[in-house]
Amino acid sequence: MKSIIEVVKTVKRPEKILQFGEGNFLRAFVDWQIDLVNEKTAFNGNVVVVQPLEQGLSDMINSQNGLYTTVLRGVEDGKITEEFRTITSISRCLNPYMQYDDYIKCAENPDLRFVISNTTEAGISYGAGDTRADKPQRSFPGKVTAFLYRRFAYFKGDETKALVFIPCELIEKNSDKLKELVECYAAEWNLGSAFGKWLETCDFCNSLVDRIVPGYPKEEAEALCQKIGYADNLLDAAEIFHLWVIETRRDYRAELPFVQAGLNVIWTDDMSFYRTRKVRILNGAHTLSVPAAFLYGLDTVEACIKDPTIAGLMKQGIFEEIIPSMDGNTGELTQYAQDVLERFANPYIRHLLLSITLNSISKYKTRVLPSLLDYQKKKGKLPRTITFSFAALIAFYNGKNLANGELSGTRENGTYPIKDDEDILVQFASIYAEANGSAQTPPGTDAAKKITHAVLSNAAWWGQDLSAIKGLEDTVAEYLDAIWKIGIKGVITGNY
Repeated sequence: MKSIIEVVKTVKRPEKILQFGEGNFLRAFVDWQIDLVNEKTAFNGNVVVVQPLEQGLSDMINSQNGLYTTVLRGVEDGKITEEFRTITSISRCLNPYMQYDDYIKCAENPDLRFVISNTTEAGISYGAGDTRADKPQRSFPGKVTAFLYRRFAYFKGDETKALVFIPCELIEKNSDKLKELVECYAAEWNLGSAFGKWLETCDFCNSLVDRIVPGYPKEEAEALCQKIGYADNLLDAAEIFHLWVIETRRDYRAELPFVQAGLNVIWTDDMSFYRTRKVRILNGAHTLSVPAAFLYGLDTVEACIKDPTIAGLMKQGIFEEIIPSMDGNTGELTQYAQDVLERFANPYIRHLLLSITLNSISKYKTRVLPSLLDYQKKKGKLPRTITFSFAALIAFYNGKNLANGELSGTRENGTYPIKDDEDILVQFASIYAEANGSAQTPPGTDAAKKITHAVLSNAAWWGQDLSAIKGLEDTVAEYLDAIWKIGIKGVITGNY
């Protein structure tokens, strides 16, 4: 079988977009949309991708000349739909750890206008020790600051060369946070008032993304390549549904003509409703249920919907706790939740639970914790399902043998990798070892209490000391102890 580069021609266009992140989501969401914009409008722009971490997909992407195929499948208007599209919108992928000069030279490109990113929820954070002289800086905001200063200096403060940032990280006010950290670095590095003034001409737009992207369909890859007629090592599977809400103080609809291309992009001056609805219900349902479902023995989101026990857990959490914790029209929120569950049941989406567990601590803080706190404030009691989910999260992080950036956990049907920031993994290994004398399972009742206290009281993880919330620590510890004593299925079926 011929390779994709033997069948599909690359399309040279001006590099108008810099993208931090080369993973499945951005390629099946942003780059897919840019490809359609190129086809349906006069935009005529490509994306130069920057690999944010030292290890990544840059070599594979470049070996295919930036070409790959999206596979969109699902139920649309009651009919099963399958859609293939060869994406030509990526010009190249740079690894700044190996190609720093090529990467930083992008700052001198007069065609560059937009910067997109998805460095996970943990990516927009301060990197202590980052300096202007680093090649590159360790943190994403540090990289952005150095990149912007290079552009400012090269174009001598020309305000027409300011950039527009549209981050896709799932944190509240993602772009405001990014700008705040860039300003912090600018002050720390003494970049001067002229740079600070120029920085204000750049626009930082908060955004919200919504599309389920399982990524590379490993089990179906060979059959799909036969269907499309060429070999593609970067196949990227996603659902048909997509939504991008972009909050901005200026009008970019003409410069970035998503709407003109017929895409589901909403430009608004206030995205708070859309963000809360999506993060708490869609993402929250995932993070609420996935650790428990995985320990229960399931491996995909579709399996969760088909299993009455886990589906019941998820629905209880959504309809009885998450929605009641939120402001807004209950009917609209309920309808959105029903649509989300239908999307979860998409038979074409093999969304692996383990992929959802990546960086679960920051995800839980963003996606689930606000519902717990708001429910407690509104109802004067703890939400039972969400509280249980906290215990399941802690149980999921019970691992040992930290190596290659992951711990090794154990469930009934084998071991599994626990992936998060290394500092978090080190702390979890230490918490379990100190509470139980080793990192083995299952700990005893006293250990469950110690572990729960250590996790809930870690204000660096949650933004506050959660052990101070009346009844939360005791309840989570009881659930955690029960999970180890009678098994997670017994706990779920005994309480829901």
